[in-house]
Amino acid sequence: MNAVAQNSYTEAWRRIGVAIPKPKAILCISAHWYVPGTGVTVSTGPRTIHDFGGFPRELYEVQYPAPGDPDLARRVQSLLKPLPVVLDDSWGLDHGTWSVLRHVYPEADVPVVQLSIDETRKASFHFEIGQRLAPLREEGILLAGSGNLVHNLHTYAWGRQVQDPYDWAARFETDARSMMLAGDFRPLIDYARLGPDAALSIPTPDHYLPLLYILGSKQAGEQIWFPIEGVDGGSISMLAAQIGAAPATGR
Repeated sequence: MNAVAQNSYTEAWRRIGVAIPKPKAILCISAHWYVPGTGVTVSTGPRTIHDFGGFPRELYEVQYPAPGDPDLARRVQSLLKPLPVVLDDSWGLDHGTWSVLRHVYPEADVPVVQLSIDETRKASFHFEIGQRLAPLREEGILLAGSGNLVHNLHTYAWGRQVQDPYDWAARFETDARSMMLAGDFRPLIDYARLGPDAALSIPTPDHYLPLLYILGSKQAGEQIWFPIEGVDGGSISMLAAQIGAAPATGR
């Protein structure tokens, strides 16, 4: 519902769009294109995908008509060789992408390409893909990972009063932040070894893995900031990690 809401999260997304240089295009890794194999959208006009159910009608009426960028799709394909990367013209922009970007770039005037997450690969593969995509940042391309550091819908406080973060969610988020600030990414890649807090925070990998692509693209000497914080429903971390640009201030 953040896609159609106005709240502290959506305002913080808006500030990011104001504060950073406008990119030539965006490559988004969304938790919601989690399939066998690696694909990249190649359509010049990617469709807005409403990949969810049971929400108010207004959410299904949202369209995000950002153009695609076939040249960027082919550049991604080239950077990831010899990995087979399918140029996909059937997928579009799922809600992991457009629900955020419609606040960051509400005019939908920045081309957007999505990269799938290969569900058959281990976490280190996704980090390494981020490393191989890093040159795009020097070419004016914004790399965006859309997911959640903590994402446990089984424990989410559906329809109840505001729920404080569960202890395990707060601990895992705090530990993960410390690792990111220290540049110590190996434990975050081998997150299955981080114990029960990680197991509860990451019951499935799909929402967690986008972070690894972004961490993989970090260059030596760059800092990490957290322009958005908060835990929704007790078990959904809204933490955003920003690399390579000053923190969003809205000025």
